[in-house]
Amino acid sequence: MVNAAAGSLPLIRLRGISRVYGSGEAEVRALDAVDLDIAKGEFVAIMGPSGSGKSTAMNVIGCLDAPTSGEYLFNGVEVADLTQDQHALLRRHYLGFVFQGYNLLPRTSALQNVELPLIYKGLGRAERQAASIAALEKVGLAHRASHDPSELSGGQQQRVAIARALAGNPQVLLADEPTGNLDTKLSIEIMEALKGLNETDGLTIVMVTHEADMAQYAKRLIWMVDGRIERDGPTREAA
Repeated sequence: MVNAAAGSLPLIRLRGISRVYGSGEAEVRALDAVDLDIAKGEFVAIMGPSGSGKSTAMNVIGCLDAPTSGEYLFNGVEVADLTQDQHALLRRHYLGFVFQGYNLLPRTSALQNVELPLIYKGLGRAERQAASIAALEKVGLAHRASHDPSELSGGQQQRVAIARALAGNPQVLLADEPTGNLDTKLSIEIMEALKGLNETDGLTIVMVTHEADMAQYAKRLIWMVDGRIERDGPTREAA
C-alpha cells in the first residue's frame, strides 16, 4: 500500500465514523461520529460497557465491517476508495488479528498453524517455515513448534495464535479480548508477550478488553460509551 501522505498522518485516522444497524425505531447506532488517531508504535486499549461500540470500532479498523458514514484513513489511504480485493490485501499484508478464541486447527502442529495464512500469501515452503519459526520465537514458543494444540496450555495456544498473526509481518495487531478465555496467570503471560512486542519490536497494537488490569499493560486507554469516545488518555490517567 502506498502512503498517500508520508509522515503527515497517523497510521490510523477515523473522522466522523458512524456505524448504524437497522432503521426507524429499530435503529442501533453502534458508532456515533467517532474521531480517533492512532500513531505507529502505540499500544492502545479500548474499553467500555457491553454495547459501547468497542468491538464495532475494532471491526471497522480491521476492515471487517464498513462504516455507514465518515472517513477512515490507513497509512494515509482512504479505505473506502479501495476495491474488495484491495481490502483483502490490506487485511492480509498490513493487519494481524487475535481473538478470544484461539481458532487453531486440531491435530496440526503449532508451526503448521502459524504457516497457514502465509500459504494464502503465496510464500514458498522454506520461506513460510522460516517466517513461522521467527514468529514463534517472538512469543517464546519455538521449542513447541511440533506440538499440537491439545499438547499446549491455554496461554501457549493463544501465543501460537499471536505468532500466526505476526508471521505476515503486519503493521498493526488487532486483539479482541485476547485474555477472555484465560485465568489470571495465563492472562499476564499473554499481556507480557504483547507488551514485549510493542516495546521491543515497535508493533502497533489495538486491543479491546473488559479487564481493567489487562488494560494497564497498554500505554493509552480509550473508554467508549454509547458508540462514542468518552475518555482518551494515558492509561493510568484515563482508568
